[in-house]
Amino acid sequence: MPSYKTQYSGYSVEFSPFEDDKLGVATSQHFGIAGQGRQYVLQNDRDSQTMKKLHTFDSADGLYDCTWNEENENQIISCSGDGSIKVFDTTTASGGEGAPVMNFAEHSKEVYSVDYNTVNKDCFVSGSWDNTIKLWNLSGGNGSSMETFDEHRYCVYSTIFSPINGDHFMSCSGDMTMKIWDIHDISSLQSAQVHNYEVLACDWNKFNEHIVCTGSVDKTIKVWDLRNLNQHRSGAIMGSGSSSNQDSSICTLTGHGFAIRRLKFSPHDENIIGSVSYDMSLCIWDTEQGSDNALLEKYEHHSEFVVGIDFNLEMEDEIASCSWDETVYVWMRGEEPGNQFFRIAITCWFEVSKIPLET
Repeated sequence: MPSYKTQYSGYSVEFSPFEDDKLGVATSQHFGIAGQGRQYVLQNDRDSQTMKKLHTFDSADGLYDCTWNEENENQIISCSGDGSIKVFDTTTASGGEGAPVMNFAEHSKEVYSVDYNTVNKDCFVSGSWDNTIKLWNLSGGNGSSMETFDEHRYCVYSTIFSPINGDHFMSCSGDMTMKIWDIHDISSLQSAQVHNYEVLACDWNKFNEHIVCTGSVDKTIKVWDLRNLNQHRSGAIMGSGSSSNQDSSICTLTGHGFAIRRLKFSPHDENIIGSVSYDMSLCIWDTEQGSDNALLEKYEHHSEFVVGIDFNLEMEDEIASCSWDETVYVWMRGEEPGNQFFRIAITCWFEVSKIPLET
């Protein structure tokens, strides 16, 4: 299957919403701890089973996430360790390389998440280690954010727009909470503690606006129905580990050995979730099978932390992943990514240690 070796550690991968063979990859030097960043735009040639570099854009600091401009097929937005957000345009790149055409610099610490509104297509959100979320519009031209949301009490790790309601987005944080927001209100619509440890990842179901999922340092994935979620407005955090939210999730998915770094609901099947983890694996889950039997596939093709995952919007079952091992893979579910070890775990589990049975 196609793979590409980047110069820096991968942090985020996203298929283009315009061209199904194109993808963006945000990378950071020295595992994102120090050094520079580089935004890649790659092309996946399915006929030759290869990937090639179309464009690169360098940054003075590491890049942690990227999202395509839903209004302009040539632009990709990246967020950086220096607190900035950069807009790169492939039409301005000379010899495949280029500089940002726009730069936003309001966050005071690392920006870890950026996501474009796929419904209204007129704005994007960013989440930062300065505990804030900011709303931006590229057409404004003055470089200032439209709004700041500051209820979280610790680092914001993920900010994701609803794929159904363009006014709503969700966020998750090191304060153990998930929050639902309306872009027109600086107070959250819903706020709840959903894990007992930091929440690093979240996503919306692409078919049901009430269903979301969260992933945590506690190694679990939880699926929630927002209609049944205990909540407070104005940023109040729900209780402690004994909160009823801990027992009110639709299902809890276990199978990763370390923290869940990123989650994605499939755009093709409302029950399918993909997840990546610091255990160096990528898992595919079917929530319809219930907590105990949900794990469908486990891929262990990377040799370092796996931190990026995306489903192709046009090609059903095509997945991309990126890792700190400086490798990007694109493959079809059920096939072996690259030449690395691949394992499918169906439903058999050892009760002791919860390690998938080898097949």
